[in-house]
Amino acid sequence: MGPVPGLRSFERANPGLQTKMSAIPVPIEAGEERRLPDYLPARMVNEFVYCPRLYFYEWVEGVFKESADTVEGKFQHRRVDGGSGKMPEPAETGSDLQCRSVTLSSERMRVIAKMDLLEVEDGAVTPVDYKHGAPREGKNGLELWPADRVQLAVQGLILRDNGYRSEEGIVYYVKTRQRVRVQFDAALMEETENTIRQAWLLAGSGSIPAPLEDSPKCPGCSLVGICLPDETWSVQWRRGGAPVQLDLFALPEAPRKPVVGEVRQLVTPRNEKRPLYLNTQGMRVGKSGEVLQVREKEELRQEVRLGETCQVNLMGTVQISTQAVQGLCEAGIPICYFSQGGWFYGITNGLNTKNVLTRRAQFRLSEQEGFSTAFARSLVAGKIRNQRTMLQRNHVEPEASALAGLKRMAEAAEQADSLEQLLGIEGTAARIYFGEFGGMIKAEGAGEEFAFDFSGRNRRPPRDAVNALLSLAYSMLAKDLTVTCYAVGFDPYIGFYHQPRFGRPALALDLMEPFRPLIADSAVLSAINTRMVTGSDIVKAGPAVALSPQGRKGFFRAYELRMDSLVTHPIFEYRVSYRRLLEIQARLLARYLDGEIAEYPVFVTR
Repeated sequence: MGPVPGLRSFERANPGLQTKMSAIPVPIEAGEERRLPDYLPARMVNEFVYCPRLYFYEWVEGVFKESADTVEGKFQHRRVDGGSGKMPEPAETGSDLQCRSVTLSSERMRVIAKMDLLEVEDGAVTPVDYKHGAPREGKNGLELWPADRVQLAVQGLILRDNGYRSEEGIVYYVKTRQRVRVQFDAALMEETENTIRQAWLLAGSGSIPAPLEDSPKCPGCSLVGICLPDETWSVQWRRGGAPVQLDLFALPEAPRKPVVGEVRQLVTPRNEKRPLYLNTQGMRVGKSGEVLQVREKEELRQEVRLGETCQVNLMGTVQISTQAVQGLCEAGIPICYFSQGGWFYGITNGLNTKNVLTRRAQFRLSEQEGFSTAFARSLVAGKIRNQRTMLQRNHVEPEASALAGLKRMAEAAEQADSLEQLLGIEGTAARIYFGEFGGMIKAEGAGEEFAFDFSGRNRRPPRDAVNALLSLAYSMLAKDLTVTCYAVGFDPYIGFYHQPRFGRPALALDLMEPFRPLIADSAVLSAINTRMVTGSDIVKAGPAVALSPQGRKGFFRAYELRMDSLVTHPIFEYRVSYRRLLEIQARLLARYLDGEIAEYPVFVTR
């Protein structure tokens, strides 16, 4: 059996796979742990030829993300999708006719296709597939791309298995308005059947293929921010390894050379969408079309487009209509609920995360004490190093003994034998760090009722202005990482360092540890030192201290400025915002839990 065009990267990463699969019959029965759908869609065969990893994400894990190309493609398919879907029986196809949007399947190969257009002439049925782009320039003129050619052949195979005579197919490329034909000869149909077998085998294995190396396909892929191809290879080559796979999809024994040059920045530095904070008590959120409407009593105060929003945060007694909730869930925009004082206590999200494989790995590994301890060591050591960097950058003159103490604690964390020992090391480091925290506060607060004096960490309730800001900052960061966990496919309540406890997003708190000083503490210092929050924004009730609505508004501004600021990733060498960085780190954790990378690269700033 010859190689399948378009699968060179897959074959390099999986030597010998073609030979193994030639003897495997179809259908392939999935085991108890791998329940697959009854039919493989023809468009997924296209994705498999284009990029096996993309195919695995979309069909096996159920991950999909719209791009400009997919949206435009849907728009261009409106005419063909409006067909009746009816097709005459094979014996009745002698006359010339056209049928649109016809769905047929092959029981023999377990594949299914929704065919854009079927042209019947003299009893022969020719499938016509509409594609968004342009044809390929070949040696003999225009030709089909390998993925398009195999997808079209799948349609021909299905037609033949249903008793129709199909000798050729056509792809209509909308961009150039050109038709390109391909003959369904024996070689193409054999290649197509072998490709279908490969796709079924990969899906049944549960092992995601390695990412493409330095491929020109990656920059235009809608899932590049989820796949992280260059980042995955970079983490492995940095440690002298290669992505870990099951034996069937093992990489060659001789390691490949790393990609020359820097990691390409395929993810955008910032997310163009923005969070919405509603802080005024008594406000109501409704929906009109694709716009959220915020009203105070009957007066319209603000309108926000759904397409420009990444999350909605409701503080205290802010009401939201059922229509708004439904619209936000459908758009995949989480709704986060806080108490009036800023305590994060809930989230509403749509059913946008279909992948259970990552969660199964998370649940399984969370029960392994050795894995949890190793992961927690890196988190705590990274947090302490980032605390030390914060003091070096922002303190007027930090004590040398404090810096030396934090360095010792980071080294001790890397050698800790248990979670209990790590808790003790983390507590000691926190006492050193917060003992010097006041030296990073520059605002005097002269003439104001509440000064920003800080003598140590206290909470539940916070008893001074700085601790009130710190508690709110940690609550906000926990919220953002809970949202990120849901987006990636994790259960945010099953952690490794933070053990499960009722109502506590343990995994979000795990991921939060290295970012506490860099995001939360930094936002607090910025809010105080630039006077976005002043002493007049502090209110006191008994021993507790809290922020006024105006003070919370000022802090949200400081927090979002910090989340939107760019930082250079120490491994990948490109700049991204902290909000984007949280997602990248969570997706790297998914790669780690799935066994694709050998170590979780904790973010430690320089």
